[in-house]
Amino acid sequence: MENKPHAFLAGLFTIGLLAAIVVTIFFFSADRTVRVPYDLVAHTSVTGLYPDAAVRYRGLDVGKVQSIEFDPQHPGLIRIRILVDQRAPITHSTYGTLALQGVTGIAFVQLDDTGADEASLPSSESSVAQLPLRPGLFDQLQARGDALLSKLDRIAGDIDATLSDENRQQMMATVTSLQHAADSVNALATQLEPTATRLPGAVSALQRSLDSTNRLIANVNNPNGPFVANLNKAGTAAQQAGDALTSMNASLGALSAQLGYDTLPHVDSLTEDVRSAMRSVNHAADTFSDNPRSVLFGGAQQPAPGPGEPGFVWPARAAAGSR
Repeated sequence: MENKPHAFLAGLFTIGLLAAIVVTIFFFSADRTVRVPYDLVAHTSVTGLYPDAAVRYRGLDVGKVQSIEFDPQHPGLIRIRILVDQRAPITHSTYGTLALQGVTGIAFVQLDDTGADEASLPSSESSVAQLPLRPGLFDQLQARGDALLSKLDRIAGDIDATLSDENRQQMMATVTSLQHAADSVNALATQLEPTATRLPGAVSALQRSLDSTNRLIANVNNPNGPFVANLNKAGTAAQQAGDALTSMNASLGALSAQLGYDTLPHVDSLTEDVRSAMRSVNHAADTFSDNPRSVLFGGAQQPAPGPGEPGFVWPARAAAGSR
């Protein structure tokens, strides 16, 4: 008798626990988000889109697809009713596109905004706002399929023309030339290897030369260095030579003045005396030549005075006096 009440209570407890679990799951899994209806008007195919498909705004889940049906007032149009979270920023410039989830082929609605009109677009059950559904990537590829196929056909023709026998021979000749050039480069590298081996030593020698040059320049620029001292000595010697030259010029000037004012007048006087002596000698020689007896017997006839001598008279004036 006691086992039956215990079994009843255990069963009742189990049923209550299951009910509590169901209520908890329902409470936490219930969707309490307030959604606003919008209609997407599609002019193209909506392949892969089904009811309850996800609606995302720039990658964020904001709702789901409620229904997909034809527009009774506009044949050929498809009206997609979506429920969007009221907190989603739906504006007058918002539009939708279809995107695929990986490689499954299942599509979802991708909402985006151009930013041209940032005014909020209101919608309600009684007045559902409409959003344009723009062609997706695959729709654009389908629309441009003919042009793409034509371009691919031209590209295939160009590739076929490029890979002709003549072009292949030219390409093989080019590859052979490049191989020869590579072999020449390898041979040149082999020849330059000894030079490259000696290059570090040359660089070291050049570095030592640069260091020596830097030390020389430092010594030249040092005001207390030997170079500046030698230049100072040379300048002093040049200055002394200039002073000696100045003294020499002064001595030569004094000597020249002495010769001009003292010696030259005496030389002129001596020259005049020599000239007078020479005239006397010439006169005695002429007298001896004209009258040698005058040397022995004397009485030599005095010659007539010449011009400039005392008693000289011009012949014309003498003739006038005789008349």
